[in-house]
Amino acid sequence: MTEQQQAADSGADTTGDSAEPEKPLEAVSEHTVEAVVRAQLSKALGGKRGMVEAAVPTLAFTVTYMVTEELPLALGLGIALAVVLALVRLAQRSSVQFVANSLFGIGIAAVFALRSGDAEDFALPGILYNAGYAAVLTLTILFRWPAVGLLIGAVTGDPAGWRENPAVVRLSSRLTWLLVLPCVIRVIVQLPLWAAEKYGVADTFAWLGVSKIAMGWPLQVAALAAMVWLLTRGRTPTEPGRG
Repeated sequence: MTEQQQAADSGADTTGDSAEPEKPLEAVSEHTVEAVVRAQLSKALGGKRGMVEAAVPTLAFTVTYMVTEELPLALGLGIALAVVLALVRLAQRSSVQFVANSLFGIGIAAVFALRSGDAEDFALPGILYNAGYAAVLTLTILFRWPAVGLLIGAVTGDPAGWRENPAVVRLSSRLTWLLVLPCVIRVIVQLPLWAAEKYGVADTFAWLGVSKIAMGWPLQVAALAAMVWLLTRGRTPTEPGRG
């Protein structure tokens, strides 16, 4: 081997040794599980305006139907108000996420109500959604992959790393139970009201409408308050062995 080749090989080796290793996917090690969850919940709630935008279409539908007993009119007004709120958001160049969620929800509800011709079926999609959502969240807890833990994994960039810390798994399970609770309460209250109205047992339509509004964002905020209380009890690191 010539001296030039040896020098070239030596230079190549030196370069390889001095090259920096690839950095692993950065974990949010400086944050706690509590901070991660607070940030995500804050985004999900959308503030006071998001709460109002979610409640207005349902309130308009309920009041209009109670006064006129005209199902198409009540549904049309509810959808129209949701569209107006979306247009206002677009004009202000702000996020239409929460209005879009409301519009999608009232659109599905309108399909159910118009197909059956019964106004109380407006509440049926929400009841089914909450029952299904509660069931799925409960399964994630039972299989020790609580939904809040998956959220933490998405934020830290390590989908399964959080499971190595039993404290994180326990905290995630407790927080996920607090997401299950509002769904269960809605089903327990609204399903009997819907059934009573649907099968002529009692005139419960007004109570059904009120429960949809009262158990929407207000109940979600109550669950958030419970989560914040739980989070303030301790600070659980996102990495095992820290804290």
